[in-house]
Amino acid sequence: MSFPLFTILTTVMWGVAELFYKRGAREDERYAHLKIAVCVGAVMGLHALFTLLFRGISYDPVNLLLYLPVSLCYILSMALSYFGMRFVAESVSDPIENMSGALCCLMCVLFLGQRLSGWSYLAIAAIVAGILGLGFLENGANRIREKKLGRRMAAVAFAMPFCYAVIDAAGSFLDAFYLDDPETTPLANVTEDTIEEVANTSYELTFLLVAAVLFIFMKARGVRFELPRQGDKIAAAVFETAGQFTYVYAMSDNPAVAAPIFSCSVVISVLLSRIFLKEKLSRLQYVFIVLAIAGMIVLSALNPD
Repeated sequence: MSFPLFTILTTVMWGVAELFYKRGAREDERYAHLKIAVCVGAVMGLHALFTLLFRGISYDPVNLLLYLPVSLCYILSMALSYFGMRFVAESVSDPIENMSGALCCLMCVLFLGQRLSGWSYLAIAAIVAGILGLGFLENGANRIREKKLGRRMAAVAFAMPFCYAVIDAAGSFLDAFYLDDPETTPLANVTEDTIEEVANTSYELTFLLVAAVLFIFMKARGVRFELPRQGDKIAAAVFETAGQFTYVYAMSDNPAVAAPIFSCSVVISVLLSRIFLKEKLSRLQYVFIVLAIAGMIVLSALNPD
C-alpha cells in the first residue's frame, strides 16, 4: 500500500469517526466524554493485543515509556475534544480542530528544516482566516451557551477545539521526529519494517491504560456504563482505531504533506453533520468554513519539497 492510499484511508476513517463522536457526545450525559475515551481505549487496546499476538513485531515494553510524550499529546487532545463537542456544533468545532494539520506543517518547517512554497503559506493564511472568522461568528452561539452553562463553562467549551488543535499538532510534530528514521528514533529495537507498528502499539496500549483508569474512576463515582447503549461511541472508536493504524504509515513517509491532508477529514465530517445531525449554520459561517477547507485542500495538494 502506498503513501497516498494510507493518507486517504486515514482521512476518510477519521471523518466518519467525527460523526459518531458527535452522536455519542450527548450534552445531557455528564460523563459522555469519559465514556467515549474508555470505548476508544478499549478498542485500541484490543487492536494492540491483536498486533502483539499475530503480527510478530518483537515489541519491547520500554517503548511504552519512550513513546509516552506522543501518546499523551494525542490522548489529552482527544479527551478535550470529546468534552467540547458536547456543546459546540460539529460543523464549527471540526474545522477549528483540523487547523492542527497546518500547525504541524509549520512546525516541520521551523524545526525539521522542511520547506514550503509561497502558495502553501497562502493556503495556511486562508485556513487561519477561516478559523478566526468562525470564532468571531460563534459569539452568538456562545451567548446561548453562557445562558445554559454559565460564562466560565461556555468559554471553556469553546476553547476545547483550539486546545485540541495545538496539542494534536505537537503530537503530530513529535511523530514526525519519532518515525523519520529507525536509526535516529528514540524508540528501542525497531527496524524500518516495524517502527510504525511499534509506535502505534505503544500509543494504543497507553490509551488502554488510560481507559482502565477512567473506567475505575467512573465506577467509583457510581456512573452507569451500559455497553448496549454505547453504540455510537463504539462505532467512533472503531473508525478512530482504523484511521490510527493507517496514520502512522502515512506519517512515516511524508509528515509535512500527510498532516495537512488529514485535515481534509473536516470536509467529510461537516457534510455528514449537515446530513445526519441536521446542523444549521449561517451563510457567512459556511463562507468561512469553505475558506478554511479550501486552504486545507490547497495545502494538501502542494508538495512542500
